Amino acid sequence: MGKVAYITLYILVFSLLCTGYAGNVFAGMPEIHGFAEADFGLKIASDDTKRDDYNLFEQRLQLKSAYFFEGENLLVEKSAAVNFKADFVVDEYYSGKTSFDLRELNFSFTPFDFMDTKLGRQILTWGTGDYLFLNDLFPKDYISFFTGRDDEYLKKPSDGARIMLYPKHVNLDLVFIPIFEPNETPKGDRLSFFDSFQGGIAGRDSDRDISKPPRQIKNSVYAARAYRNFGSYEGALYLYRGFDPSPKSYKNEATRQLYYERLDAYGSSIRGPIFDGIGNAEVSYYYSPEDSKGNIRTVQNSMVKYLLGYEKDMGNDLRLGFQYMLEQTLNYKQYRNALLATDYSWDEFRHILTNRITKYFVNQTVKLSVFTFFSPSDMDAYTRPSVTWNITDAWTWTTGADLIWGKDDTTELGNMKKNKNIFTRVRYSF
Repeated sequence: MGKVAYITLYILVFSLLCTGYAGNVFAGMPEIHGFAEADFGLKIASDDTKRDDYNLFEQRLQLKSAYFFEGENLLVEKSAAVNFKADFVVDEYYSGKTSFDLRELNFSFTPFDFMDTKLGRQILTWGTGDYLFLNDLFPKDYISFFTGRDDEYLKKPSDGARIMLYPKHVNLDLVFIPIFEPNETPKGDRLSFFDSFQGGIAGRDSDRDISKPPRQIKNSVYAARAYRNFGSYEGALYLYRGFDPSPKSYKNEATRQLYYERLDAYGSSIRGPIFDGIGNAEVSYYYSPEDSKGNIRTVQNSMVKYLLGYEKDMGNDLRLGFQYMLEQTLNYKQYRNALLATDYSWDEFRHILTNRITKYFVNQTVKLSVFTFFSPSDMDAYTRPSVTWNITDAWTWTTGADLIWGKDDTTELGNMKKNKNIFTRVRYSF
């Protein structure tokens, strides 16, 4: 469903509320909440691919509301609601361009005691990682993340249906997304990146093309999660069938074209108390149907990802968290044999360490957070320090930095190293 259809649906529901045409079906006029925010991100790294001194400069107004239904006239006799959240943005990076970002517009209802359903635009997420996503293959916005927007904008919305079932022995999450939505990755305007077609870090001069799957029913995305508690621990199994959300495979090298290859993922996780803290473990197997044997050099190989995590409350409003992730490329020998002499190559194993430090001050009105990625195999790193001050119940000020290093231009973080910035956000909530 397109944005115009969503806006039309919202206006229709709002009109029914205002006119009273819906009679006693609606429980009352909805409350509208949200915030107004000004964001700015100043670049602090030399970048000869771009002439911009900043990569974030915008004003944002978010409005959100929920409309709750009651009455026997409904098709469902249980609870139901229409949920809405949207941002109106003035983007000074694009010379004051205005845009409408529809974050949520969905209809949620409970047709049976053992079932919840949500239809429409919604944010989908699951898994146990902190900024590391193994079985969560729903779309992300990494441009927002690396420019300094609030963490809320790391998750992109999806248009689809989610059914949550609660039978006796196991809970089930079933997701259907008719139109695949990819990750938002650097394109060279706000953020420079390594462009393999140019053989180096590129900015506005990048002219690669990324091909999306045609909008056909056979290209729909399916995902499922089965989970239950075992005492104090929660275990889960995951299934995903769709496409890799980031473009890693080549469709046509001569025309500089990438595409989103088909991807099946199977995984599991467990999370619970251990050593006076909370531990988690997660694994995911990424199967590449288009290159099951790993001997096609232009298609990403199958791989396995492993994650171990631990966090602990140290007292005095201090919390520490650590993670270790291992990525293993499968059929690595076949992959190496298929490469041409001019191709860039990847290691069979990639190691990632993360650390999060969170400390509160002044009666928990000031929050200091430092999150660090480090890959000893890629020799690259990313540190995101930030300070958030809740000045009043309504006013919040946040400032921080995106600090990225890398030995090589080709690694996941190394290719982003010219995007270092200092960002600040001022928000008024209502």
